[in-house]
Amino acid sequence: MADRNAIASQVKALVREGFDHEFGKPRVPQQADAEWAKVRAAGTTLWLDTGDMDEATGLWTSEFEALTTNNTLLNNEVQKGLYDGLVGKAAATIRQAAPGIDPQELLLEVAFVLNAYHGLRLVEQFDAHVSVELHTDLAGDVERTVAYGKRYYDICPERFYVKVPLTPAGYLGARKLAANGVPINFTLGFSARHNYVAALLSQPDYVNVFLGRLNAFVSDNQLGDGKNVGEKATLATQRALLELRAAGRSRSRLIGASMREGAQVATLAGLDVFTMPPKVAAEYRKHPVAEIRSEVDTDPAVTCARDVQLDDFNGATLWEVPEPFRKCVDALLQEDLDHFSPDDLQAYFEQAGFGDFLPRWSATDLQTITADGKIPPYQRWKDQLSAGSLGLDALMNISGLCSFATDQQAFDDRVRSLL
Repeated sequence: MADRNAIASQVKALVREGFDHEFGKPRVPQQADAEWAKVRAAGTTLWLDTGDMDEATGLWTSEFEALTTNNTLLNNEVQKGLYDGLVGKAAATIRQAAPGIDPQELLLEVAFVLNAYHGLRLVEQFDAHVSVELHTDLAGDVERTVAYGKRYYDICPERFYVKVPLTPAGYLGARKLAANGVPINFTLGFSARHNYVAALLSQPDYVNVFLGRLNAFVSDNQLGDGKNVGEKATLATQRALLELRAAGRSRSRLIGASMREGAQVATLAGLDVFTMPPKVAAEYRKHPVAEIRSEVDTDPAVTCARDVQLDDFNGATLWEVPEPFRKCVDALLQEDLDHFSPDDLQAYFEQAGFGDFLPRWSATDLQTITADGKIPPYQRWKDQLSAGSLGLDALMNISGLCSFATDQQAFDDRVRSLL
């Protein structure tokens, strides 16, 4: 414990060295933009989904409030060599605080330094809130999720949100962090039911639907044209969250993530938050829509390919939160959740008849999913999806986590080469 406390103290001092930002005073000029103001007026808060300082600077206006980073985006910055010097300095600081530190723990600490340091640079530039993400190795560990989450928040409580991935351990870790006042961006959600559980169980500030990946799954696998799949799931999630907020049961707000085209700004107007990749923001700004209004009550149609039904790929799990599932969640909230393990949470849903929600993945499954990339091939999972033993939201979630882990590995490899 002494080493951990010493590491945390020394790392915080290193990361904040030279950070003298005066909150409320960004370095980037805060010019207003009438087109983005229309989107804000429809009820949507605007974030940029990038860690690239130059890209963000070229798009930033006073209507934007935050930036999100993730393992992939931070890896892009690290691979540029921007932080090679910091790696050595961080390693020396950590080894001084804990001379016998395990190599993998050292790697985790250096990754923490780079993520937090880059987050602070974004805060300095934009005076924005910044989402900083946990290392993917922590996705199954409640205790370390909480420990590192608290440390991230302690680096910059004025501006940092902590991104926790949607996993069984993530649900429980986010719950503990939120109870301790740490603002959470609960990421890697793919469905209304994913986020219904998060909003009630974990009470994070933000939840997500990765809508672009849902459209890509349907189109890439020739199950349909892919249009409106992610949009339908996202809008259904927004309505479910509004219902919970109106009942005073949750404060969670929805982020429309994995946006793919500028047109989605108008078709999803009224969502709590957009986090837009620079390409999407630039595309919309070049071709804005004259009149923007909230589309939250819209329920767009999804068209399947000939001879394909939604049940063939368990598509309705993306937007339906049926009454039996809601009752299952209500009963879960009566359990002693603070003493639940990730296995307990999975077992609870299995015993309640919703084993498709948080399925157990074998080592072989994970190897296969990692090799397949972030859009899984339908044929590999067809039987489980059509039988209802696997939710499409669950499959997309694990594919997303594994793809982030692949980028995390590339990040780690570069860091390791410099140690």
